[in-house]
Amino acid sequence: MRNSPQLFTTPPATLPDREDTAWSLSGGLIGFAAWMLALGFPFFVYGANTLFFFLYTWPFFLALLPVALVTGVALHSLLERRLLLSFIVTLSGVSAMFGALLLWLMN
Repeated sequence: MRNSPQLFTTPPATLPDREDTAWSLSGGLIGFAAWMLALGFPFFVYGANTLFFFLYTWPFFLALLPVALVTGVALHSLLERRLLLSFIVTLSGVSAMFGALLLWLMN
């Protein structure tokens, strides 16, 4: 008898299926579009005087950009990549954030 361990041959392990992460790009674009639309909304309400308001408060609104992007990506993935529904929900969420910021800055 040989004094060596017996080697077992097993079939090669299959690689796990690669997840598709293409939803992050479309979610980010949805978040950016919602941020741009929410940024343009005060121009419809207050007119050209909004530029003077943004002159001193632009860092607050710029700080909402990454929040809007992450909101777009998260909601797009949570809503199972339904484009129209995720755009509507993201737009309403980002608009609510902008509205809360506007109300806080005007008080």
